[in-house]
Amino acid sequence: MDNKNLRHPWPFFALASLGIIGGGLLSAVTAHSPTQSASWASAYLVLVVGVASGGLGYGLLTLAPQPATPLRTWVEFLTWVLGNAGVLVGTLTTPAGWVEVGSALMVYTLVSVVLGVRGGPGRGVIRWLFITLVSVVAVSIPVGVLLSHLRR
Repeated sequence: MDNKNLRHPWPFFALASLGIIGGGLLSAVTAHSPTQSASWASAYLVLVVGVASGGLGYGLLTLAPQPATPLRTWVEFLTWVLGNAGVLVGTLTTPAGWVEVGSALMVYTLVSVVLGVRGGPGRGVIRWLFITLVSVVAVSIPVGVLLSHLRR
């Protein structure tokens, strides 16, 4: 793993850091008077924007047979960011469709990243953790869409 490979997934690592810090700050700011929306947003920022983004970036870095092109990395990153933004906006406000559009963008990103690491080096535990992460996020997306419809 050299610095040339590290430059490609760096946006995912930056987003992961911002998500974890942002979720923690939101939790701290709203701790005195928590709301259901603030608690959900804090958890979402930490777990999906933070942990999942970091996991996707690490998977791209260590499991891909060859580094992704910068263009592919930026497309995956931007669809992931826009997808998460859509889910957050759609869940915290009432406009219909944001959660669905955001979820679709997230599914696109997951599929693209999985295809990008296919055929890469084994790395047993790391690959298993990556597959687990992608599977958990993939299963949670339709569950989240369903819950957003039940909430309306």
